[in-house]
Amino acid sequence: MIRRRGSAPPAEGSPAAGPAAADPAPVVPSAAVPSAAVPSAAVPSAPVPSAPVPSAPVPSAADSGTASPGTGVPRRRANDLWKAAFFGLAVVAILAGAAWALLGSKFLVVRAVEVTGPPAVSRAEVIAEAGIRLGTPLIRVNPATVARRVERITLVQSAQVRRAWPDKIVISVRARTAVLAVPGGGGYQVIDRFGVVMRHAARRPHGMPVLDTPAAAGPASLRGSPSVLAAATVLRELPARLSRSVEAIDVPGADAVTIRLRGGVTIVWGGTGQPMAKARELAILMRGHAHYYNVSDPETAVTGR
Repeated sequence: MIRRRGSAPPAEGSPAAGPAAADPAPVVPSAAVPSAAVPSAAVPSAPVPSAPVPSAPVPSAADSGTASPGTGVPRRRANDLWKAAFFGLAVVAILAGAAWALLGSKFLVVRAVEVTGPPAVSRAEVIAEAGIRLGTPLIRVNPATVARRVERITLVQSAQVRRAWPDKIVISVRARTAVLAVPGGGGYQVIDRFGVVMRHAARRPHGMPVLDTPAAAGPASLRGSPSVLAAATVLRELPARLSRSVEAIDVPGADAVTIRLRGGVTIVWGGTGQPMAKARELAILMRGHAHYYNVSDPETAVTGR
């Protein structure tokens, strides 16, 4: 048995090696034996699925409130400013047009003055006292001021003035009503319930009661006199058949009204309170055909001859 230097002796009991086994093949360096290259396309690799990754929204320049490159004002803010400016100009234009139509236009001006009321009040006098010039813009006519001017007319008790667009002023007047005749000045002064002297008459108007009161000294003392107002109020409260028979009224005070009827009948009425109770009690007492009645207190009415 041939043994090479550096080789291990064969194990005991193993078969004898053949020549090929005894002479091992020479070792070839790895660089000398080229390996076959396997193309990558020949062996496809399976794709590995990956979970979708959500992407965060990228804020725009308008949403973030920052200006886009090259601009000084945000786009949305600039649009809002333009809208505000447009609407502001539109409002100014509308107001200017309305002011021109009301104050400077020739369309909304006074072209006529209409007077309504009883014929006792002169229409020409009302128009003259109102002092409204034709061609005046309607908006410049003050109804309250015009009404006060018209109420200065003696026969006018009250006046109402209104604008009737587009070109008319309407004046509605309420005339005074004569209720009493006050002796004085060689005749009678005819007054209404407020003591305003409406006219002077040489004779007592037919059917009009004569007022006998200390306040009858002059026209100035009659206007607004409580005694005159009390006398007129009692006349209105009397039953119709009695008011037509009243010849005179004595009023020393607003709470001491005395009525004198034709035929010499005297009725002490007192103040203006409890008119229904007084009229009812008087109707019962007058069944006795007396000449004196005192119903100033309807609870204790008195009658006498």
